Amino acid sequence: MTEARTRPMLDVKRIYAEDAALELPRGQEVLGRWPDAEIVPVASHWNIPEVHGDERNVQRWVRIKTEALVLGVKKSLVTRPNGRSADFIAPSTANGCAMACAYCYVPRRKGYSNPVTVFANIEQITKHVARNIAKQGPKAEPNQCDPDAWVYDIGENSDCSVDAMISDNVRDLCDLFRMTPTAKASFATKYVNRDLLDWDPMGRTRIRFSLMPHETAKVTDIRTSPIAERIAAVNDFVDAGYEVHLNFSPVILTPTWESDWAELLRQVDDVLSPAAKAQLAAEVIFLTHNEPLHQVNLGWHPKAEDLLWRPDLQEQKVSQNGAVNVRYRSGMKGQLVERFRELVAEHLPSCRIRYAF
Repeated sequence: MTEARTRPMLDVKRIYAEDAALELPRGQEVLGRWPDAEIVPVASHWNIPEVHGDERNVQRWVRIKTEALVLGVKKSLVTRPNGRSADFIAPSTANGCAMACAYCYVPRRKGYSNPVTVFANIEQITKHVARNIAKQGPKAEPNQCDPDAWVYDIGENSDCSVDAMISDNVRDLCDLFRMTPTAKASFATKYVNRDLLDWDPMGRTRIRFSLMPHETAKVTDIRTSPIAERIAAVNDFVDAGYEVHLNFSPVILTPTWESDWAELLRQVDDVLSPAAKAQLAAEVIFLTHNEPLHQVNLGWHPKAEDLLWRPDLQEQKVSQNGAVNVRYRSGMKGQLVERFRELVAEHLPSCRIRYAF
């Protein structure tokens, strides 16, 4: 497995669609992008055994992500407080991903291949978000999310750069924030979609390019943009009016992790422009893994598990959402975080770390 994409990101042959989604303009627009695709009626975007939830799909993981698309309606519209990556998590406009990173947490909830589900009721979603922004009023006190604006993560369960290839949902939300002086949209991405450079976000959308050492990414970041391409894109997106931060995530312990990260940070320092460095910040997230996902990965990409599943270094921990995961041991974890901060200070001194855990 390598970073390089060995097949098209999307070659949609089947669209599983709820009737309610097909009745909406956005649903019809998505169908129009793949007019030759077979339409498969489904009662619920959550319950499609041949797509997700069936362990026999493991061997077809990437093929399903490439060829299947789901159209649904987002039933529950809730904006949740966060306080880490953003002040709030906005309702998702999509769920799932066409990429296949070995550590991705999204399949833990929906199950197995989990291709992209597009939510067609985008007008309801944007109206909900607009009401929530209005309810907050101006931000009275700065915090680590942003000194002035309320930050809304719009891509918790998908990669918005890829979602933007499928529908205009992401652009609609970014246009909303573009005209909103008290708030910003934010999303992390592992894919460089240069079509976004034409959107003129006026500084109201924060893109967080996820980075990790090249050799590690070749094993774990499947079907993503190469790390060098992500780094090179930062200057262009800053010039196009985006705020661009970095997402050093996940930090995976390998025998050479310190030297690998030092090399990567020096590369970022060499490539980024003065304008990019002036607005730069990052978040640092050490690997969280999960035994069910470990078992899934053994069925399609066991090489990744040599890096991700390290019982000698990990312990169980209940996450904020109640899930039982494994993380690096608590006594060691604090030392690792501090060492990572030192590496950033030494090799990329222009980068402010917003939070690290």
